Amino acid sequence: MAATVLNSSRAVEMSVYIVRAFVRFREVLSSHRELSAKLGELEARLDDHDQAIGGLIRAMKALMEPEAPRKRPIGYIRDSGD
Repeated sequence: MAATVLNSSRAVEMSVYIVRAFVRFREVLSSHRELSAKLGELEARLDDHDQAIGGLIRAMKALMEPEAPRKRPIGYIRDSGD
């Protein structure tokens, strides 16, 4: 670092700032990976919930469809009881 080349208090101070910046950068990257993993978990859960909700909606639509009218056969039907 600069402190190894330059022998001044300012060079030492700058070296400390640089090390602190890299430590902070590493912390940010670590938290970013954790956030990314948590978002992935959340997305997987939402996909499961979306499928479940889609199933419920399909079932409700099926229940809302009107029943097909029952058609009577054409013609006269004789009672066989006579």
